[in-house]
Amino acid sequence: MIHTFARSVSPTLVLVLMLLWVVLNQTLAPAQFVLGALLGTGLSWAGSTLRPVQARVRRLDVCVALFFIVLGDIIRSNFHVACIVMGLTGGRSIKAGFVDIPLDIKDPHGLAALAMIVTSTPGTVWVGLSPDKSWLRLHVLDLVDVESWQRIIKQRYESRLMRILE
Repeated sequence: MIHTFARSVSPTLVLVLMLLWVVLNQTLAPAQFVLGALLGTGLSWAGSTLRPVQARVRRLDVCVALFFIVLGDIIRSNFHVACIVMGLTGGRSIKAGFVDIPLDIKDPHGLAALAMIVTSTPGTVWVGLSPDKSWLRLHVLDLVDVESWQRIIKQRYESRLMRILE
């Protein structure tokens, strides 16, 4: 029983939750670190019982690279969407549309990460996933070229997520 508990508690999640607790309480009191660690441990264990499938990060270096790629894309997309909202498009008409993207990734954690990446990037929204998880429908605020969006999702995000998780 103890072995199962220890195996289901993620030390990384405990650490993140503990730090979040300390930041939210705006104190460096040792008691708050202890309380945060206890809460983090309890929440990590409770969360693991709800989702028994564990993600396995196989390539941490690719994970770090993906983080910086996504961060850059979010910043760039914020400026692009701001220009559209302020009407600074140089007279070019903006055409929103939907893009269907074939998916090769099968890992549920990878699909969830891809959904977060797409939705957190301004100007794009994850609209749906086919029942067999082989197609993603994406809404794009400024759809100029369907093939370029398919390439972006496949090469920039999906291929890296597959290398990280599969």
